[in-house]
Amino acid sequence: MSFPLSARLDARSNRLRIVSKISLVLSLLASEAAIAAPQPLTLGQAQKQAVARSRQLTAEDHAIAGARDMAIAAGQLPDPVLKAGIDNLPVSTSDRFSLTKDFMTMRRIGISQELTRADKRQSRFARYEREALKFAAQKDVVLATIQRETAIAWLERYYTEQMAALISVQSDQARQEIEAAEAAYRGGRGTRADILAARSGLLLLDDRASEIDRRLHVSQTMLARWTGVHDNSALAGTPDIDHIRLNTATLDKDLAHHPKITVLNRQEEVARAEANVARANQRADWSVEVSFQQRGSEYSNMVSVGLSVPLQWDRKRRQDRELSAKLAMVEQTTAERDEMLRDHVAETRALIVQWTSGRERISRYRSQLITISGERTQAVLAGYRGGKATLSEVLAARRNETEVRMQAIELQLDTARIWAQLNFLFPEAQGFQHATTFNPKDPK
Repeated sequence: MSFPLSARLDARSNRLRIVSKISLVLSLLASEAAIAAPQPLTLGQAQKQAVARSRQLTAEDHAIAGARDMAIAAGQLPDPVLKAGIDNLPVSTSDRFSLTKDFMTMRRIGISQELTRADKRQSRFARYEREALKFAAQKDVVLATIQRETAIAWLERYYTEQMAALISVQSDQARQEIEAAEAAYRGGRGTRADILAARSGLLLLDDRASEIDRRLHVSQTMLARWTGVHDNSALAGTPDIDHIRLNTATLDKDLAHHPKITVLNRQEEVARAEANVARANQRADWSVEVSFQQRGSEYSNMVSVGLSVPLQWDRKRRQDRELSAKLAMVEQTTAERDEMLRDHVAETRALIVQWTSGRERISRYRSQLITISGERTQAVLAGYRGGKATLSEVLAARRNETEVRMQAIELQLDTARIWAQLNFLFPEAQGFQHATTFNPKDPK
């Protein structure tokens, strides 16, 4: 029985609509799954997340704001002092405790003000301003540390995952070799020793896999400590460890502006500002006082004006000693800075040598050692298939190739760590912002 042409066309149209709807639903589900799936984490993104969630950077912002507020307070005159009292109150005779009977008894109220000199107030203001600059330099140290430690954690996980993948592939091959050894033994072409050797090789790989798995979990934990991401999302991108942001020709000059050296430079400025405050304290500040004395109604009221001057009677043992101590702190900070700069230059040059050597060794592994070990494995495997080599020789060749590849990855990780230490000696501020929980006040 045949159906009319129109009915067949309607049925086909319905099927097409159903297929179209199913395709639309599947595409929507795929899109939602892609959106829900965690995005791969690049090295730069990990550093941005670490900077954004850093509480230490926020602490440095608070320290900067606090120092600037102290600078404003230190630049002001001291608060005036309100004074009130009773002078010459009788305590005997019939006038005892009377405020009006004796002509000398007065109720007094007055105000005094210390006239701190402008240069001394400016010195105190400058001392806290220099401290604010020191905290700003410490913020750069923290920023560079966060970026460097996050990069090292990211690289640790990146290369450890490569080790885990390599061990997984080698374990699969080891299982196939066990199956081949058992088949050869059943066919009379192998020995029981070959089977035991293959199983022993798999156990060694399983033990290596356990060690790599431990390292992987540690690296995941350390990366999550900086980024705050605990879902262990995939890592994206290949780190460019062949280039650093240092110019070896101007290394000594550049390292003079290293954040830690800058902190000591600022600390030296703080010490000099404190010495200026001590130098200003060698001159005493005067105080003026005005008071009004009220006597009994039969007697006239009075006004008193006074001037107070501290007597620096032992200046050599006090003010001069204080200035000498502050100047000694300046020299101490200067010497520490110079010594730290020498250490940084020597350490950085040593790291550059290690980094350069690591790159050369990586190139040698990639171009020669890995290639040779792979060819040796293939040659021994071909000999085994042709009956010219034993399974033990195949296993030994496999272990050698695995070890060479693992050494290559370990070398890349070691070189990458050195690269991170060199590349993030200075903070990479562009594009990095951290969450601030307050609005710094205007020091004006």
